[in-house]
Amino acid sequence: MQRMSWAMQRQSYLPWGSWTQLRRSLSGSRGTRSVYLCAASVPGAAGSYFLRKVPRASDIALPRGCVRYQGGSQEHSVQPSSSRHGLSQLRNVASSDAIKKHQKSLSAWFSHQPNEERQFGPSFSLDAVHVDPVIRESSLEEILKPSPDLTIQNQLQQPCSQVIGLQNLFDVDACGRQVKNVVLYGTVGTGKSTLIKKMVVDWCHGRLPRFELVIPFSCEDLSHSHAPISLRRLITKKYQHLRDVVPMLGASNLKVLFILNGLERLNLDFCLAGTELCCDPNEPVPPSAIVVNLLRKYLLPEASIIVTTRPSAVRRIPGKYVGRYAEICGFSDTNLQKLYFQMRLSQPGCSGENSAGSSSGEQENLVEMLSRNLERHNQIAAACFLPSYCWLVCTTLHFLYFTRTVPPSQTLTGIYTSFLRLNFSGEVLDSTDPTNISMMKYVAKTVGKLAYEGVMSRKTCFSEDDLQQCFEVEMKTESELNLLEVFRSDVFRFFLTPCVQPGKEHTFVFTIPAMQEYLAALYVVLGEKKTLAQRVGKELSEVIGKVSEDVAVVLNIISKVLPLRFLPVLFNLLKIFPRYFSRLSGKDRDAIAHTMAEELFKEEDYYNDDVLDQINSSILGVEGPMRHPDEAPDDEVFELFPIFMGGILSRRNRAILEQLGCSIKNLAAFEIAKAMKKTVIRNSRKGLPPSELMDYLFFLHEFQNERFTAEAIRSLRTVNLSSVKMTPLKCSVLASVMGTTCHEVEELNLTSCNLDTSSLRILFPVLLRCKALHLQLNSLGSDACKEIRDLLLHDKCVVSNLRLYFNDISEDGKQVLHSLRMDRDGVRALVFLTAGTDVSDYWSNILNVVQRNLPFWDRERVQQHLALILQDLESSRRQTANPWRKAKFLRVESEVKKMLGKLQHGTL
Repeated sequence: MQRMSWAMQRQSYLPWGSWTQLRRSLSGSRGTRSVYLCAASVPGAAGSYFLRKVPRASDIALPRGCVRYQGGSQEHSVQPSSSRHGLSQLRNVASSDAIKKHQKSLSAWFSHQPNEERQFGPSFSLDAVHVDPVIRESSLEEILKPSPDLTIQNQLQQPCSQVIGLQNLFDVDACGRQVKNVVLYGTVGTGKSTLIKKMVVDWCHGRLPRFELVIPFSCEDLSHSHAPISLRRLITKKYQHLRDVVPMLGASNLKVLFILNGLERLNLDFCLAGTELCCDPNEPVPPSAIVVNLLRKYLLPEASIIVTTRPSAVRRIPGKYVGRYAEICGFSDTNLQKLYFQMRLSQPGCSGENSAGSSSGEQENLVEMLSRNLERHNQIAAACFLPSYCWLVCTTLHFLYFTRTVPPSQTLTGIYTSFLRLNFSGEVLDSTDPTNISMMKYVAKTVGKLAYEGVMSRKTCFSEDDLQQCFEVEMKTESELNLLEVFRSDVFRFFLTPCVQPGKEHTFVFTIPAMQEYLAALYVVLGEKKTLAQRVGKELSEVIGKVSEDVAVVLNIISKVLPLRFLPVLFNLLKIFPRYFSRLSGKDRDAIAHTMAEELFKEEDYYNDDVLDQINSSILGVEGPMRHPDEAPDDEVFELFPIFMGGILSRRNRAILEQLGCSIKNLAAFEIAKAMKKTVIRNSRKGLPPSELMDYLFFLHEFQNERFTAEAIRSLRTVNLSSVKMTPLKCSVLASVMGTTCHEVEELNLTSCNLDTSSLRILFPVLLRCKALHLQLNSLGSDACKEIRDLLLHDKCVVSNLRLYFNDISEDGKQVLHSLRMDRDGVRALVFLTAGTDVSDYWSNILNVVQRNLPFWDRERVQQHLALILQDLESSRRQTANPWRKAKFLRVESEVKKMLGKLQHGTL
C-alpha cells in the first residue's frame, strides 16, 4: 500500500500542465501535409525494425469548456535559469560521436528499401521521394463507437479541421497540456510503417530537432522475449553506439523519443497486480513491463513516446496514459494520390536502364492517363485511398510499360505475392488468440472464399448479406467471433471497399479487381474448397501413413477429426487406410487442375482483349471494345483467375506464401501440374483465338515451370497473334515461353500487332525458327529493314515466306528486301505491290491475303493503306515507258480500286 501510495504521488508529478511548451522547430501547422520529393509509401521491408503494417489510431475526447488550441498561435518558450547548465550539457550530448553514430546507423537501416522495390524499378530513398498520408486527430470515444457506413464519401472526404501534421503530434493539446504519449493507429496499408520510417530518417538528418535522441523498438521483437532485462540493457543490446549515452537517461533533461511500433504484438497488462511498478532503468523486468511503465510515465517520465498499432489494439492502453490519438487515413485526398503517381512514375530512369530520352514522353502520357482516371472518382481512386495500393498500381504499370526485357522470375503473380508479403509477413491476426493464426491464412480462408464464390458466379459486387454468409455462417465460438471482429477493424478495408457505381453505394467490391482473382486462386490452390471426405482424407492419409496399423492408434486419430457418430462408418475403411484417403486427396488435386484448365480456355465473346490489356484498362480507364448492353460489365471477366492459380504454384511464390503461413506442398504442386498438363495441351491444340492464345502464353510464363512449358509448347506449330497489341512485355513473354524449346514453327502471324523495331529485336530468337512470318500492318519503318535483313541472312534462319507490306517502309528498304529471291536466298519476301517501275510478282498473293483477313484486321487502316497503294501504283505507271508494264499496272489498279470501293460502301 505504501508503494502504491508513492506511485500515486509519482503520477501526480506527471507534467500535464506544468511542463514548458516547446518552441515549434518544424515548419508547418495543423491542417498542413508534408510532401517530400522522394519514393513512396512502399510497404515496410522484411527484417526492418518495424512490422509491415500497423493500423489505426484516435484521440482523446476534449473536456467540456476547453478552448481548442490553434496550432501555431502559441509559441512561447520558457527556459528556467536552473536548466541552463542542463541545456549546455544536452548540447554536448547531442553533438557527441555516440549519437552521430546512432543517427548514421539508423539512417542506413531505415532508408533501406525492400527487394521488391529494387526489382520493379529504380531504388528510391525515403529521403528522395515521399508523400505523407493524411493524419487525423481523433479520440477514444470515436475509436470505441460503432463504425459508420463505409461509403466512398467517408473514405475520401475527411474533415479538414481535424487534420494534423506529423511534426505537430507532440504539440500541446486543446487544454494547453503538453503531450508526451501519442498513439498513432491505422488499418493495414494506410502507410503507417513507412511514415514512421520517414520520421526516423528525418531525425537522422536533422529535420526533427525537437528530439535529441530517438530510440525505435519493434514490439514484434519485444514479444519474442520474456526474460527479464533492464531498459538500459535493452537499449544497448540493440544500439551499441548508445553505451555512453544510456547512463544519462533519467539523470538529465535529454529530450528522448521512444518509438514502439506494432503494439498489437504485445499483450500489455496495466493492472498493478499484473505488472509491477518499475522506475529504475537498471532494474531487470520483462520487456512488456518496460513498455507498460514507460507509458505509465513511471519509468523515464520526461521521455516522449509514440506508439503505432492497429485499431483493434488501441484499447489495450488505458486512455489516461494517452495524450493524443491520431489516425492515419492514407491518401484520402485524391490530390495526394496524383502527386504520388507523378513523383513515382516520372522519376529519371523509371523506365529502366536501356530507356532512351524519348521515353519521358511515354512516362508523361502514362501519368496523364492515370490522373484523368483518378479525376473521375471511380474505383481506382477508392483503391488508392491506401498508399500500399498506390505502390501496387505503380509496380504493375512499371511491369506493363517499362520492362523492356522480362527477367525469368518477374511475373504478375510474383508482384501480387510480394505485395502481400510486404504487408502481411510475420503478422498474426490476434496475438491474444491461442490459435495464433497468421493474418494471411485467415484472409485466404475467409476473403478467399468470398472471392472464389464471386468468380464462380461471375460476380464482383457483394452485399452485406453476402459478407455475413461468407464470414459468419460458421462462426460458433467466442474465439472465432473475436477473430472476426479484429479482422473487421484492422484488415477489412484493405481487401474490400465501397462500390462507387450509382445505386450500389452500400455494396462492396475488391479494392483492385485482380485481387479478387488472386485470392480466389489462393483459396483453391490451398485446398480450402474441399468436401468433408476430402478434408478428412488429406489429414488422415498424411498422419496414418506415418503410424502403425494399431486400431487404437487409428481410432484415437480419427476421434480428433470427426464426431463419434462417424466412427462406425469409417471403422470398416480401416483395412484400406491410407490408400483410400490418398485417392480422395488426389481427387481434390484433380479438381484444382480441371478448374484451372477449364477457366483458362473459357471464351468471353463480349470482351476479346487479353488479360494484360484488361489490367491496363482497369488502371488507366482505357476504353475496351464494344459489347452487348445485356452482357455483364467488363470487370466481370475472370481470365486472371486460372493464370494466378498457375503462378501461385511456382517455386518462388510458394516460398513467399510459406512465410505468410500459407503452405503449398511440393507434392501437391507436382500432382496438380501433372493432372493439368493433358487438359492444357489438348485444349491448346484446338486452335485458340489470338487473344486467348496470348493468355495461354502468359499463363505458361506465370507458371514458371520450364519443363511443363516446353511440353505444352512443342505441340504449338502455328502461332496466330493477329491484332493482339504486342507491347514490349508481351513480346518478352512470347520470347521467354517459346525459348523453352527449339522446335521449328510452321507459321507465326503477327499481323496488325503494333510491332516496331525494338519488338523485332526482342523477338529475334523466335522469328529465326518460323517458316512463314506475317508482319503486315505494323509500325515497321525504314529502320526495321536492317533488322529484317539480318534476320533473313542469319545462318540459323528458317524463314521461307515473309509478308512487311502495309508498313511504312521506304523505297530503299523495299528494294533491299525485294532483292531477296526464293531461287537464290530461299526466301519469298512479300513487301509491296510495286517494285520500282514494275509490279511485284506477288501482288495477287498480297491482295488475296488482305481480302481473306479483312474480318480480323483494322478496316480503316487497311483502307488508308489501299489508298496509298493506289497512289503508288499510279505514280509508278507514269514513270514507266513499257506498254506491257503499263497494262500490268492498270490491271492491278483496277483490282485495288474494286476492293477499296467495296470497303468504302461496306460490301466487303
